[in-house]
Amino acid sequence: MTGLLIVIFIIGYTFIAFEHAIKINKAATALITGVLCWTIYILFSTDTHLINEQLTEHLGELSGILFFLMGAMTIVELIDAHSGFDIITTRIKQTDKRKLLWVISFITFFLSAVLDNLTTTIVIVSLLRKLVHKQEDRLFFTGIVVIAANAGGAWSPIGDVSTTMLWIGGQVTTLNIILKLFLPSLICLIVPLLVSSVKFKGTINQSHVVKIETDKNLSKRHQYIIFGSGVLILILVPVFKTITHLPPFMGILIGLGILWVITEVMHGAKEEKYKHTLSVAYALRKIDTPSILFFLGILVSVASLQSSGILSGLANWMTATIGDINVIVISLGFLSAIVDNVPLVAAAQGMFDLSQYPTDHYFWEFLAYCTGTGGSALIIGSAAGVAAMGMENIHFFWYLKKISWLAIIGYLAGAFTYILQHHICNFG
Repeated sequence: MTGLLIVIFIIGYTFIAFEHAIKINKAATALITGVLCWTIYILFSTDTHLINEQLTEHLGELSGILFFLMGAMTIVELIDAHSGFDIITTRIKQTDKRKLLWVISFITFFLSAVLDNLTTTIVIVSLLRKLVHKQEDRLFFTGIVVIAANAGGAWSPIGDVSTTMLWIGGQVTTLNIILKLFLPSLICLIVPLLVSSVKFKGTINQSHVVKIETDKNLSKRHQYIIFGSGVLILILVPVFKTITHLPPFMGILIGLGILWVITEVMHGAKEEKYKHTLSVAYALRKIDTPSILFFLGILVSVASLQSSGILSGLANWMTATIGDINVIVISLGFLSAIVDNVPLVAAAQGMFDLSQYPTDHYFWEFLAYCTGTGGSALIIGSAAGVAAMGMENIHFFWYLKKISWLAIIGYLAGAFTYILQHHICNFG
């Protein structure tokens, strides 16, 4: 069974990678792969009730991620429908490609720590659509944004789902994870930016940005209200989670509900033909549903590998064979680019308890960095990458050729920085 599961996953992964060559949408491949993996798993099991319970448990976790993604996308679409992003784009006058790349990257890096890498990627990619018209340039900007979002999310307990898992599990604490991982995460971003700046030259024509006209039926006041409300809701989602201890998707759903009420009150008196395109119902139709289904298929596939014990078995094999903690964690970071960081962190939490590695131990902090930033090596290796792939239709091999090597050297530079920092400062 194990071999068959791995073969199916690899075949599905290959079809996703060659999506544009075989002309089959990656969402279809991901869904088929996910269902086939669970089908094989249950057919080779004697306890079908247990398998169904495992699937139900995973679906509960996955639905939270999917609803969060759907809610965040809808809020972003609603802001865009009200020309909210023009408030920012018309103020960014930088036309030099290299300088603009640094500006966008640092905005992404710090915003990701406050929101999370997924939401930040959705917001920034939406901004890039307003700022950068040339597709080739926009794709490169988007690739760097994925690196910046993952790097920014790694040093914050609410910036990346893997770090959040360790935070909730008691393996790391808020202040410590910020102090220990900020510099390595910053280096993870700066190194790719420095390398990119050598060849990434030229200017960007932004004349179209300042000429954007707001819908005559939409006042500036309404534009600012929706933009301010939408951004505030996204920022307050982590606060809602901290206060209520409810999962993030609950915060995004109540925020979407509040924004829905605001738009209904704001446009209630307008004619239907004018208020239709400004409604939440219209924004829901515009969100990228195939990307959400793709995300579902990938996560369901990985969940089957986790439930069948393949991932934990791999982790145990690495521990017994490799031994060195740094090599193990760095390897897990690279592995997270293939099978997602969530099940890898979950497997690590199951393998090593707090009696072996207590709270704020070197292992947990390094694991948070590596699994948070290692996913940037492949476009489907992180939630930020998957969102960017869906929004900009980024080819798997384009990212592999143009961005992956930058992400890897940044990842390794940040890892080396963390190790060096630990030994020099005697942290932990």
